[in-house]
Parts: sequence; C-alpha cells; structure tokens
Amino acid sequence: METLNNIITVVNDFLWTYILVIALIVLGIYFTIKTKFVQFRYFKEMFRLLGDGMGKDAKGDGKVSSFQAFCISTASRVGTGNIAGISIAIVGGGPGAIFWMWVVALIGSASSFVESTLAQIYKVRDGAAFRGGPAYYIEQGLKNKKMAILFSVLITISFAFVFNAVQSNTMTVAFHAAFGIDKFLMGIILCALTTAVIFGGVQRIAKITEVIVPIFAVAYILVALFIVFKNINLMPQVFEAIFSQALNFKDFTVGTFTGTILVGIKRGLFSNEAGMGSAPNAAATADTSHPVKQGLIQSLGVFTDTIIICTCTAFMVLLYTQFNTTSGATSIELAQEALSYHIGSLGYTFIAICIFLFAFSSIVGNYYYGQSNIEFIFGENKALMAVFRVLVVGMVLFGSLTKVQIVWDLADVMMALMAIVNLVAITLLGKFAFRALDDYTRQRKAGISNPTFNPANIKGLGKVECWGNDGDEEAAI
Repeated sequence: METLNNIITVVNDFLWTYILVIALIVLGIYFTIKTKFVQFRYFKEMFRLLGDGMGKDAKGDGKVSSFQAFCISTASRVGTGNIAGISIAIVGGGPGAIFWMWVVALIGSASSFVESTLAQIYKVRDGAAFRGGPAYYIEQGLKNKKMAILFSVLITISFAFVFNAVQSNTMTVAFHAAFGIDKFLMGIILCALTTAVIFGGVQRIAKITEVIVPIFAVAYILVALFIVFKNINLMPQVFEAIFSQALNFKDFTVGTFTGTILVGIKRGLFSNEAGMGSAPNAAATADTSHPVKQGLIQSLGVFTDTIIICTCTAFMVLLYTQFNTTSGATSIELAQEALSYHIGSLGYTFIAICIFLFAFSSIVGNYYYGQSNIEFIFGENKALMAVFRVLVVGMVLFGSLTKVQIVWDLADVMMALMAIVNLVAITLLGKFAFRALDDYTRQRKAGISNPTFNPANIKGLGKVECWGNDGDEEAAI
C-alpha cells in the first residue's frame, strides 16, 4: 500500500505541477478572451435563463429541463469538495489557497461555458431525452473514436468509482463524529439509498437532485451568512489573511507560494469541475432551444459552487480561531469543529446532515456521468448496466471504510487525466462554441427573447443529430 501511495504522489506532482495548472489557467484565459468575457457580460442572462427553466420542469414527456440538468451537474459539483475539500485546502495551503480557488473559478467559468455548449451542439437522442458529453463531441467533432473511449473510461473510473468513494468516505466520517454511528453501518445505509435511486434512470436522478440541491444549498448559505454577520468585525482580518498569503511573492523561492496556488487550484477544480469534462454530460441532457443557453447556465453552476458555497465553508473555518493553532483536525472534522464553535454542538449535526445530502446527491449525479459514458462505449446493454450499478454501490461501501488520503490522492490523478483529454478536445472544437455564442448574441440584439439554433448558421459545423428543422427544440426554453 505504501508503494502505491508513493506512485500516486509522484504522478500527482508531475501532472499538476507541470501540466494541468498551466493548462487550466492559460486555456481559461484564452476562452475568456475568445468569448469576450462571457462569464461576466452574460451574468444577468444566466439567471434569466435559469428562472425560465424552473418554470418548465414538469412536462411529463420524459425530457430533462434546463433547470434539472443544472441540478444534476450541481449535485455532482456540490459535494464533499465544498466542505471537506475546502478545509483540506486551508490546512494544506493556508488562507491564500482560497484566493486561487476564486481565480480558477472565475476564469474556469469560460471553460465551463465552452464545454457545455459543445455538449449541447453534439448531443444525441436517448429515447425522449438526450445524452452527450466530451466523448460524444470528441467522436463527432474530432472524428477520434479512440480518444472518445479513453475519456469515457477515465470519467467512469473517476466519477462513478473514485469520486463516489470520496463522497461516501467523507459522509461516514462526518456521521461517526456527529453521532458515533459505525462507518460500516452508515455505508450500508448509503448503499441502499444509492441502489434505490440509480436503478430508476435519469428521470429519477433529475427529480431527486432538483429537490435536494436547492433546499440544502440555500440552508447552508444561510447558516454561513449568520456566522459571517455574527463575526462581522473579524471579516477584515479574514480577507487580509486570504489576500496577503495568496500574493506573498517573497515565499515563491521556498515553495510556499507555489504550494498555496497548487492546493487552491486543485481543490477548486475538484469542487467546480470547470474544464474537467464532467458537467457537459449533464448539460447535454437538457431540452433547450439553443446550445448557448445551457452553456450559460452551467457557467452559473461554477459560480454557485465555488464563489458562493465553497466561500461559505472558507469563512466558517477562517473565523474559527483554533483552525491553525490548537486544532489538529483536517478535512470534514475541521469543518465540524468550526461550525460547532460558531453555533454550538448543533454544528456537528448540521454539517453531518449537509454532508449526507450533498454526498448523496453527488453520488447519484456522478453515477449518471458513468452511465452516459458506458452507454457511449457499449450502447444500451441492460445486463452490463446492472453489473455497472452493482460496482458503483460496491465502491460506495469501499469508500465508507478506506483511508481518506488514499482516496483523495487517487481522485486527483483521475481528475488530472480526465481534464487533460477534455482540454485538448475543447481547445480544438472551441471555435464552434464561439460561433454559437455569436449567433445567440445576434438574435438577442435583434430583440429575440428565445433564440433558436440552426447548424447551417455555424460555419464549418455541418450536420448534427439533434439540431435540424424538425422544431423539437423550438418549443424548449
């Protein structure tokens, strides 16, 4: 086991230090410039589109609305990374890591827009619904089946197996600390709930996530705001610690500065997944009239996840006076200690419940990413899908019992490999997302409140399966 840990550490250091950090920042800036800062100039439009989607959820026709697709991707994003991951970032990289987490989220929103718009452009029909993602736009757009299969394998291992183990691991630790519940017993309970949902298909996943995500995300934010206002006099010190350590160039030569950046970016990417290629799998399921609409909504998901929810955790921990002195806690235990410091023993219970619901919603969201990519490789094979579901449940149980550091390190490796493949693809195909955005902008400037998409208007795109003149998407939001 020690040899495995050493190998994982070496691979992690190489991928993140020399490849991924540079690629994420450079491409995030490139996409931001090429889209003319879409994540900022269309910020108001994102909320308008999300609001329209919320009003059109219950069609009863087997389709997934834009709001439900947003909830599926947010369910996967908003998980233990928002609580345990941020605690780990602060312990490992100091308060300055939060600044770099913000940076990667702001520029990463443009990457998220590009990949999610491409997912919509190249989506395929799945009965009455749709499915798609990087594997689909790699195969159709780049005509590279092997690269598409490679991505499908990586995302299935990463999300359906490794990341789900991370979620269950953090959840069982939280419940053990809060209630003394045996980890194995908690793992069995989580496995039973996971089984009940994932055997119900994408519609059940959509309905579960659209309930869990909004309610408990809002509850978590409200508790954080209460703590911030309760300690408002300390907030200047919190911001001073974040910015001073983030921009402490004097420490660059000894590695502290670079370590802060790496920790912040890794934990930020794990949380918001911008550019990783995961959210496009959910974005593709949406029934919408123009690909850019879902691209904008998914960009809002990055903002919601990192700038809002992750920052809530950061403030809770940084306002906890013992987080860097007497407390030796890391990961979820630190978040529980911090919240109990602010609101009493109820803090342990509240964090445990939030972790349970966030982790559970992430598990079902992550599972769908795996399902979509298994279907890409093998088609609709019921026997194979049943085996896959059993393996997913098995990994949930494994994660409940294993050591947290092994799981987090393996998650970093899988995340890096996935992101590299996807970043290559969206760099090569990004021109179609840019042209689709120009098409959407022209229609909005012409006074059209509900732009529609015609592939013929996108230079070089050619024919794509779900965007013709049959009017199916005309009725969508």
